[in-house]
Amino acid sequence: QVQLVESGGGLVQAGGSLRLSCVHSGRTFSSYAMAWFRQAPGKEREFVAVISWGGSRISYADSVKGRFTISRDNAARNTMYLQMNSLKPEDTAVYYCALDQYNRATPGDMYDYWGQGTQVTVSS
Repeated sequence: QVQLVESGGGLVQAGGSLRLSCVHSGRTFSSYAMAWFRQAPGKEREFVAVISWGGSRISYADSVKGRFTISRDNAARNTMYLQMNSLKPEDTAVYYCALDQYNRATPGDMYDYWGQGTQVTVSS
């Protein structure tokens, strides 16, 4: 069984920063990609960023490029991060981490495992 637990969400003013974390535990894989998605109220879930196992492949949604940075620590913490800077009210959403056991590192909705989400609220 795979567990993904997000943390780091909260309330921040526009222009501020937050750092989200996602810890992976339980079943492991030889290599796997991890991604962040988000879902705002009344909207469909959308891709935010993805990182391959070794970090050589990284992609971002156009809406967050230059403001968000995805990273991961495989060595000891099995943790993925999302550093979010210059936050805007439109970044308000529940942020989910996801795991692709085949390490495809794509923005498509092909992830096998999902966390429960962490709320990010950006006030204007």
